Amino acid sequence: MTVTPLGIPRRLLEFILDGEPVRAPEGSTILDACRAAGKDVPTLCEGDTLTPRNACRVCVVEVEGSRTLVPACSREAEPGMEVRTGTERVRHSRKVVLELLASSVDLSTTPRVAGWLKEYEAKPDRFGPEAARLGEEPRIDNDLYVRDYDKCILCYKCVDACGDQWQNTFAISVAGRGFDARIAVEHDAPLTDSACVYCGNCIEVCPTGALSFKSEFDMRAAGTWDESRQSETTTVCAYCGVGCNLTLHVQDNEIVKVTSPHDNPVTHGNLCIKGRFGYQHVQNRD
Repeated sequence: MTVTPLGIPRRLLEFILDGEPVRAPEGSTILDACRAAGKDVPTLCEGDTLTPRNACRVCVVEVEGSRTLVPACSREAEPGMEVRTGTERVRHSRKVVLELLASSVDLSTTPRVAGWLKEYEAKPDRFGPEAARLGEEPRIDNDLYVRDYDKCILCYKCVDACGDQWQNTFAISVAGRGFDARIAVEHDAPLTDSACVYCGNCIEVCPTGALSFKSEFDMRAAGTWDESRQSETTTVCAYCGVGCNLTLHVQDNEIVKVTSPHDNPVTHGNLCIKGRFGYQHVQNRD
């Protein structure tokens, strides 16, 4: 049985969302309130276990009295505010941001982006074949996970997960400036020569597949990766007594990757190297 901690009760505040009065707990972001009200606001850089960075700008909404569009992922809801999520100004901004991202980054493994491009009538190819792209080959320098920076949108979620918000290893940071800015380890060295402890928590929060399990990368390359044929089973890690929850993703009776529930009070989606990558013994049939 799952026990959900009640926490400290929060007062409800009321504001106007797309012309309708809604209530949300005090301290909620506009994005939280939109989701609670059933409003589908797109976002890429927001993560439910991390402090928002406002990096992707896809979730912008219009707030009465605000000179500029505001990011729904970080702007707190306030009593009496008027928020509009689908105005022409908002839709145009999202369209341009999606076009810029999709023209410069490979979003082929980013969930829901294809639907958003269609919904907002975004046309990334309007920038032409000369649109600047990183054009870097995937980095495969270890047996656990792959770094494909051609899919990176610089959302900083991996930096935060590796840094002071969770792992405190600080193996990942942003190197370079402007268009040359990129995610890298110290001295842009191979992962095996870095401070990385292979917890894989950066993979857990990556929204685009720029960081992925080696197993998933290989299966995608072979054309055998099929999430519709995968089942998920949540269990408890048996390596130590902490009690971390593991979600096993199984395809064709083989574990293809391991995640962890973000609402688990022990892990909050985070694992160590053994919990996330140490599953091969389960399916060793020799």
